[in-house]
Amino acid sequence: MLEREITFDRAIRMLIGLGVVAAIGWLVNYLSGVLLPFAVAALGAYLLFPVVKFFQYRARLHYRWLAITATLIIVLGAVAAVIVFVVPPLITEASHIRDMLGQYLSSNTDYGSIPDFVSRFIADNIDIDKLGEMLSEDNIVATARALMPRLWGLLAQSLSIVAWVVTSFMVLMYLFFILLDYETLEDGWAKAVPRRYRPFATGLADDLRRGMSRYFRGQSVVALAVGILSAIGFVIIDFPLGIGMGLLIGVLTLVPYLKLIALPAAALLAVVKAAETGQSYWLVLLSAIAVFVAVQVVEDFLIVPKVMGRVMGLNPALILLSLSVWGSLMGIIGMIIALPMTTLIMSYYKRFVIGGERLARDD
Repeated sequence: MLEREITFDRAIRMLIGLGVVAAIGWLVNYLSGVLLPFAVAALGAYLLFPVVKFFQYRARLHYRWLAITATLIIVLGAVAAVIVFVVPPLITEASHIRDMLGQYLSSNTDYGSIPDFVSRFIADNIDIDKLGEMLSEDNIVATARALMPRLWGLLAQSLSIVAWVVTSFMVLMYLFFILLDYETLEDGWAKAVPRRYRPFATGLADDLRRGMSRYFRGQSVVALAVGILSAIGFVIIDFPLGIGMGLLIGVLTLVPYLKLIALPAAALLAVVKAAETGQSYWLVLLSAIAVFVAVQVVEDFLIVPKVMGRVMGLNPALILLSLSVWGSLMGIIGMIIALPMTTLIMSYYKRFVIGGERLARDD
């Protein structure tokens, strides 16, 4: 295929193809507000379909609509429980930590439990006014707006509770009907591909689906388990904002090695507890690090081998390089999909480039 001549006719068809792709991209961007509910529902269906299969075939809810209903009830119930029982205490505790840090930074009291160099470092590098803005509700909303501009734009268009309810109902309807015919939709798209390209397209889609499924779903389970274990550990040692720290570590676990950025936050929260209770700063910090280490050991030797196995098989240096490259290209989304995409590219490189050269030499 690499030795085929590029004729004028073939060049024109390539340009037309590129133009069609560009037009489709422009159209998708133009209709993003309309397509966003469907995209959210499609992603939700991809994540929830294994649960639906469990209810339908393992729990013997023989009708698909019953399995979907049971899945949605559990998911919506879990979201509601988090909103009602987890979010308000986190907001209250965050406000308390902000006040304690403000009191610590603005007072001249000598806290003997906190080393002098730690106090000087915090005084020289932390602005209490900016910190208060970071922990304020307005800043949290602004951060959410920056991280999810498309989704925020959709919510901003919902100027009333009724409009918001209608949008949410549309997402649920999309989700229900996608799950109802998930296998048909998953296998039927290939009919839209020209017959001569269909084998390659379906093979690529199958490889991508397997790679993403094994990694993304497996890493989601790992992140959930790590987040729960971390929250339990921080609550046991009575660490400030323990549940929030656990949830943060769980989310950061979606990207390998990214949860290390939670260590500076733990060091700062250790200052808050030492200043409030009079305990030794080093004892508080070491207890937090002990939780990190214990959860990491459980993750590496129990959770990851059971859930992920040896799915990726990449060298740690290559993992870091992959995260850097994909993160530069696509931000946090790129870092999440970096490992499965890198594995897929390496697999195809070995199959079509290295394998092709070997066949050429053999011939």
